[in-house]
Amino acid sequence: MEYTDNPSGSQPPFGQEGLLHRIINRIRRSLELADILTATVAEIRLFLATDRVMIYRFDADGSGEVIAESLTDQVLPSLIGLHFPSADIPLESRKMLLSGQPRIIVDVSKGKLGLSLPAPTAKEELLESENIYDQKVDPCHIQYLTAMGVQSSLVVPILHSEVQGDSLKPMLWGLLVAHHSQPREIAPAELILVQQVVDQVAIAIAQSNLYSQTLARQKREETINRVTTLLHQLPKLELQSALEETITALDGIGGRLYIEPTTEVYTFGEQPTIPFELETSIIEQHPVWQKWMDECKQGQIWMTTNLYHEAHLRVLVFAFQLTQIRGMLVIPLHYRQKFIGVLSVFRPEFNTEILWAGRREQNPQQQLPQISFDVWREEKKGQAIAWTDEEISLAQALSHSFSIAIQQQQMYQEVQTLNANLELWVQEKTAELEKSLLFTKVIKQVSEQIRRSLDLKTTLQTIVHEVRSLLNSDRVLIYQKTDESEGQVIVEEINGSWLSTLGIPTPAGCIPDESTVLLSQGKVKAINNVNTASISDCHRDFLQSIQVQANLVVPINIGLQLWGLLIVHQCAKSRDWQDTEINLLQQLADQAAIAIQQAQLYEQSCLSEAEARAKATQLEQTLLELQAAQTQLIQTEKMSSLGQLVAGVAHEINNPVNFIYGNLHYANRYTQDLLKMIELYQLHYPQPHAEIISTARSIDLEFLADDLPKMISSMQVGADRIRSIVLSLRNFSRLDEAENKPVDLHEGIDNTLLILQHRLKSTTNFTGIDVLKDYGDLPLIECYAGQINQVFMNILTNAIDVLENQGDLAQEKFQLPKPKISISTRLANDTSRILIRIADNGPGMTEDVRKRIFDPFFTTKAVGKGTGLGLAISYQIIVEKHGGMMDCISEIGKGTEFWIEIPIRLLHHINNREKQAVE
Repeated sequence: MEYTDNPSGSQPPFGQEGLLHRIINRIRRSLELADILTATVAEIRLFLATDRVMIYRFDADGSGEVIAESLTDQVLPSLIGLHFPSADIPLESRKMLLSGQPRIIVDVSKGKLGLSLPAPTAKEELLESENIYDQKVDPCHIQYLTAMGVQSSLVVPILHSEVQGDSLKPMLWGLLVAHHSQPREIAPAELILVQQVVDQVAIAIAQSNLYSQTLARQKREETINRVTTLLHQLPKLELQSALEETITALDGIGGRLYIEPTTEVYTFGEQPTIPFELETSIIEQHPVWQKWMDECKQGQIWMTTNLYHEAHLRVLVFAFQLTQIRGMLVIPLHYRQKFIGVLSVFRPEFNTEILWAGRREQNPQQQLPQISFDVWREEKKGQAIAWTDEEISLAQALSHSFSIAIQQQQMYQEVQTLNANLELWVQEKTAELEKSLLFTKVIKQVSEQIRRSLDLKTTLQTIVHEVRSLLNSDRVLIYQKTDESEGQVIVEEINGSWLSTLGIPTPAGCIPDESTVLLSQGKVKAINNVNTASISDCHRDFLQSIQVQANLVVPINIGLQLWGLLIVHQCAKSRDWQDTEINLLQQLADQAAIAIQQAQLYEQSCLSEAEARAKATQLEQTLLELQAAQTQLIQTEKMSSLGQLVAGVAHEINNPVNFIYGNLHYANRYTQDLLKMIELYQLHYPQPHAEIISTARSIDLEFLADDLPKMISSMQVGADRIRSIVLSLRNFSRLDEAENKPVDLHEGIDNTLLILQHRLKSTTNFTGIDVLKDYGDLPLIECYAGQINQVFMNILTNAIDVLENQGDLAQEKFQLPKPKISISTRLANDTSRILIRIADNGPGMTEDVRKRIFDPFFTTKAVGKGTGLGLAISYQIIVEKHGGMMDCISEIGKGTEFWIEIPIRLLHHINNREKQAVE
């Protein structure tokens, strides 16, 4: 609606109602304050038919600026964007305006005031001098308005209430001013309507402030969420990106993140520069900064808008002089009282220009008021934006996220290091265990050699060979005493081109008597370095003459007599002898003593045989029976040792696995109960506390609730797998099953393959062995399960030994087929017997070898590799123990196949015979 000039100042009734209605609608439609104020001044100017209506907003220092204006063309000059000092409105006038009273000047030239209605909600009492009719217009103000061409004016205060404590305090936000170039009276109805419009403007200001605060809070939450997301991306945190996001959110031109434990520094934007002559280039490590940080308490933030005014930073100011940095926000990072770093944000300096009362335009109406100001254009340089409470709150929230993220990263790295150390420790312990098992294997091989051979020289040669190979030494020998002071080397094993000690006598008197006494008492003599050892010069010269740099001497005692010495020589360099090596040598020396005793007994038996040839047949039969018993004893001890070892390992693994397995069910149930409890809380308390929401987001509660049951399920599967392996080992050992009983034959075969799995797998130099199983539908078999497993073990081990050379990649035998073992089981046509076939695609054997394959002590393997007892024992178990049949089919180049037949039920006469043998 357009208004025309009306000298009486009156407006149609519908015009007054329409003005208020349009202003209210504009406020409801828009939250943009600038649009509302622009529309307000335009509507009021048309309503009052004045030449200018403007809105003047007060700044924090009391000065003000014209922010909205509506003008009649070329009547009065524009004042939009101009500033006016705080002194332009006297204190008495401010008090009156704060009480809500408008100020009306009807005629400037006569100084005539108009009607002023007090605000109906004003609570402060008016001063006595504030009666509108008793007040006088300041002559300076009259002169100022006259110079501007204003003959009448209306000033209506715009009030805004702010929350202070538990009450609202009215503040003078600004003024609505109407200027007219002619004298004009304001009717009470007009003043009331203008006051109502101003009240609506005050509401719009409050709404705009709330809207701005809401946007600021939303932006703050978005910033915190973005930074938190960047700071919780394990294993590598996005600290650089989080720093850049933080600096941008706080309107900085640069910043730094310093991590104290690792002295890492992340930077972005402009940075201070430390001179090269100082000890450190990191400003956070400067003593002044360090002392300052030590004094900061947890949660304390230090800020400044001008670092050049801070006394405690004057030593560091030179580092900022070449930059635009002026303001600084420093946030110490703590985690549970532990100082972990500093986050710093820098703000630039800036310059401002304020136009006071005019632009120096060539308008005579502006010349006079400009003269009244000493400075009409004011420039301020080197300023910095003050840090607001909202920015400090945001910085505190972000510092908490940085502290937690950095601490989590450090804990993650510590866990990784711990895992690496644990893995190294496991590897070391595994190596020690493997070495111990290797030592045990050597001792076992030597023991078997002693038991299956009565040839002393062969046994002693086996001992020195195994010791030299196992200890990786240069020379190993056995020295036999011939009398109290002399002796000779009877066997020797040398690696390399070192001198032989066979036939070299020991110089008389070189070895002290006390050493001989100690050796006879079982003491070990270890020399790590011949050059520095506490030995006689004669002894040192003798060792050096045979190129010895370190040696280890272990006595071989038979009864209480010193028979000889087991000696290890290191010729290339000195060596620190380990306890495990000394222990191994002592055990082998004991085995050598046993071998010597057996050899002596054998020699005595031979002499007795020569003296009593009449009893030769009886002694021969006794010897055969002794060998058979010895054969059975050896194999029994082997399988017993293996079974005890397997059962012991299975038992030791089974205890912790049962503990884990038994508790996984309860852990899963408890987890489900806790998740259900959380769901109930979310259902009945849909609006939780802000801290709970923040924690739920930081830990990703939804993902945790989904992933935790899956993790426990995976642990359940792993525990089941370990328990199945342990059960297989226990089933194979069969230590608790001495009597015959119905068993699943396939289970025994599978358990045996599981134990031999490490020899079937492919490696860097081995292609591996394929196992093809063709199982028939078999019933339970009545048998001695442990002995049947022993048969499977012997046959499969022999097949693997044969195929290993065929699958050796280093031998360049790629033209050979890949090693393969086939296992087939069937039920015989008469359903009373089980047929088992185990075949390999190895090189096969000759007919002569095939005929002797089940003979005791017959073997085609190298010395120390086989005893020749495995298949003999297996044949005895199948034929004699179970009344079955066992045969071997083989041809050169066509592999080997073992054929086994076992009755489903043991024959009664076999059981009775075994029972009688036990009795």
